[in-house]
Amino acid sequence: MKRIIASLVLGAFLLSAVGCADKAQSGAGLGALTGAAVGALTSKNKVSGAAIGAGLGALLGYAIGNEMDKYDREQISNTLEHQPSGKPMSWQNPDNGTKYEATPSPAYVQNDKIYRDIYIKANVDGQEKDVKAKAYRGADGQWVLVQ
Repeated sequence: MKRIIASLVLGAFLLSAVGCADKAQSGAGLGALTGAAVGALTSKNKVSGAAIGAGLGALLGYAIGNEMDKYDREQISNTLEHQPSGKPMSWQNPDNGTKYEATPSPAYVQNDKIYRDIYIKANVDGQEKDVKAKAYRGADGQWVLVQ
């Protein structure tokens, strides 16, 4: 059991360290890890307690992380829709305090779709991260992120 918990801790740490997960995925991982630990410590059957706790924790963590992601997706969509090319738009996520600056590029047509690239700088815990994303105009008129 100690090996399983150690593996979960290491996996969650590596996932957050490489930065490849969004808040919903990170929340699910952290929730599963926390739920497994609580379930194992409070249940007579350690394995089933850990499994049930991990499942419930993952669901709750995903829901919380997804809500945090929604605000940032709305701001990116707003930037793509209303911000002139080359003009940055800044915001701060009210849930986690992360500061963002997004700069859209001019729209272009590719494969019969209208695309727009967006360059995003995020200041997470004092460290600046740069991301380049691409979005296209969907059939409903909304911007859809593809990267």
